[in-house]
Amino acid sequence: MHNTVKFLQQFYVHFDVNCNGAEIVKGDVECKKKLVQLLEELSLPKGLISLENVEEFSYNRNVGFIYMVHSKEKDRTERTFKKIKQVVSYASEVTAYVEKEKLKKISGVKTKELLIWFLIAEVYIEEGSKEKLRLRWTLVFPRAP
Repeated sequence: MHNTVKFLQQFYVHFDVNCNGAEIVKGDVECKKKLVQLLEELSLPKGLISLENVEEFSYNRNVGFIYMVHSKEKDRTERTFKKIKQVVSYASEVTAYVEKEKLKKISGVKTKELLIWFLIAEVYIEEGSKEKLRLRWTLVFPRAP
């Protein structure tokens, strides 16, 4: 229990530092506008992040940190990328660090391959190619009962 409390304290300090001075937008329509604007600014595809049911979006340009809150009605938002036949699941809260052509240290996003879920840690455009999008991921191990 002590480790959980310590982790949460570290998370909130980290989160507070990264959101301090951030531009915060609320409301689905305004959040969509800001997200599309940011993706264009970073030269990333518009459809990369789920734009559905976003209630809050914040972006701290100084540290390149983004924070999104999807509607609490659902625990997760799933999206299928038809072109590559891939299901991506977004938690109600998603965070990442952003820079030109890259999202890194992503939390709250995972993808399913066969029957295994993988946490997406980084998304970037391959150097020298404006069309190849690459993912770095980690395996999600199920918890023991």
